[in-house]
This record gives sequence, structure tokens and C-alpha cells, in this order.
Amino acid sequence: MGFRTIAVVMFDEIPLFEASVPIAVFGERRAGAPEFDVRAVSAEGGPVRTDAGIALSAPYGLDAVDEADLVIVPTWRHPLDRPPADDALRALREAHRRGATVVGLCLGTFVLAAAGLLDGRPAATHWRYAPLLASRYPTINVEPDVLYVDEGDVLTSAGSAGGIDLCLHLVRRTYGHRVANDIARSMVVPPHRAGGQAQYIDRPVPLPETGDPLGETLEWALRNLDRELTVDTLSSHAMMSRRTFDRRFRQATGTTPTQWLLHQRVLHAQRLLETTPDPVELVARRSGFASAVALRPHFRRQLGVSPTTYRQSFGPTT
Repeated sequence: MGFRTIAVVMFDEIPLFEASVPIAVFGERRAGAPEFDVRAVSAEGGPVRTDAGIALSAPYGLDAVDEADLVIVPTWRHPLDRPPADDALRALREAHRRGATVVGLCLGTFVLAAAGLLDGRPAATHWRYAPLLASRYPTINVEPDVLYVDEGDVLTSAGSAGGIDLCLHLVRRTYGHRVANDIARSMVVPPHRAGGQAQYIDRPVPLPETGDPLGETLEWALRNLDRELTVDTLSSHAMMSRRTFDRRFRQATGTTPTQWLLHQRVLHAQRLLETTPDPVELVARRSGFASAVALRPHFRRQLGVSPTTYRQSFGPTT
């Protein structure tokens, strides 16, 4: 089921760019994409004054949260020792209780934490403030390095770019690969970065045409996902020792070769389910999994649904 109404809950003195992220992804009318009813909510009433002194006219109050399928808190203000108002926290808790998906981007994670929505869950925020989040809310499993965390009904992300990544991930999870890619293309941003990718990467992934053996190996791996690929296979293709390859790979991608391969296999299976009539068993093998049974838990973990359910929503006959 898609999102009909999206409430973007904004507080006074928030950073302007972060406040605009969900509106940039969901608020613009794009050909072929769903039309979202995005409602800018002033959590404290009246115009929202950003930290740059620019006043934003947010036409909705907290009652709009009561009608939303998706509630996004794009950020929170500095200093972080001032807690959100109780009525805003109650609105978030009630939205979650009745089944809305609740999202905290960047410092918005602190608002979800104050509402008690992250107790016992993993969560992400900007790396600079991850230690503070962990010390203030010890029941939260803070993941300081990842771009975003998808817990199904509650999602959190790192900094500005991580917020864009999470919003596009939500579109992909709900509406499919093509819609997410179209929105990303219109915004001129990468169509997909895995949530487990590091927030900061020392060096970008080299392009194959640069002659860098790592870039050439990644391109080769993407063309051969149906093969049995191991880290030793990849390091041999790159003509590096296993130790050197592991180090270079993590520097370039922010993740391990094994995690990267698994993620790429699931993405390939997703595209095959959208564009071909192949049975799920064949899709699994073409993506490098031994069987549909092997594919299923990884697909569900990454996209929130089974391969069969995903195809029913986004397959070539829909």
C-alpha cells in the first residue's frame, strides 16, 4: 500500500536544507510518479523560522499528523539539550500506534528517540551526534556509521545526503525501482545507496574506464552476478592480495565485499522481478542465489516483502 498523505513535521530554528529534503523527494509533481499529498506541519504553530533566519509558512498544525500515512521529522534544532514539546511527541506516538510509518532524518532521530519510538531498536543519525544519542538514550542500538536504518514502521537516517537516500529507499520499497530511479534522475542524485554503506567514504569508487583494477572488477562482478563469486574470485580478478583487496574495497565503498555482493544480488533480483516473467526460482539463480529459498530472507530484509509479493505489486503485468 502506498502513501496517500505525508506530514513533514518542522520545528523552529531548524536547518533549512534538511527541512527541505523530504519535500524535494515527495513534494514535486513528476510525470509517471505518484502524486503525494505533502503537508508541511509547524510543530509549534505559526511560521517556522530556520537557523538562517528565513521564515517558512507551514500551513498545517499537528492535527495533520493524525491523517498522515507517512510522518517525517526532517531534523531538529540546536542545541540538542532542549527536548521537543510534549504535544509533538504525543502526535508522533499516536501516529505510530495507529499504523503510520514514522521517519527521523539526521537530527530528527533525536525527536523519535524522545517520543520513545526507538527503544530497543537500531537507529542512525549524523555521525557527529551518534555518541550523544547513545549516551542520552541507552536503550537504542545506535549505528554510528550507516546511512540509514529501516525497521519497517520506523526509519532513521544520517546527515543531509543520508536523508535523501532514505526517502528514495522508501519510494523504492513502496513503489518500485523505476519510480525511485525517475525521482533520483530528476534530482540528479544517485538512485540508490545501501543503508549499511558508510556515511563517509575516503575515496569514491573508481570508474572502470579509468583503468583502476578495483573499478574494473566491480563492473565485471555486476555483469556476472549469476556466477559463484567469492572475495577470493574478486581479488584474483583485480590482481590483488586478499588483504589489499579488502582494504581497498572498504575504502572505496564503505562496506565489505561480501555485503556489497549480497546487496547487488538482491538489487538484480528486484529488477528481474519488475521486468521479466521468469519464475522466482529462476530469478534467484540468475541473481547468484542457490534457490528461491536462499533469496527470500535477504530480499525481505532489504525490501520488506517477499519476492512473490513484490512481483505482484511491480511485475511486468501490473
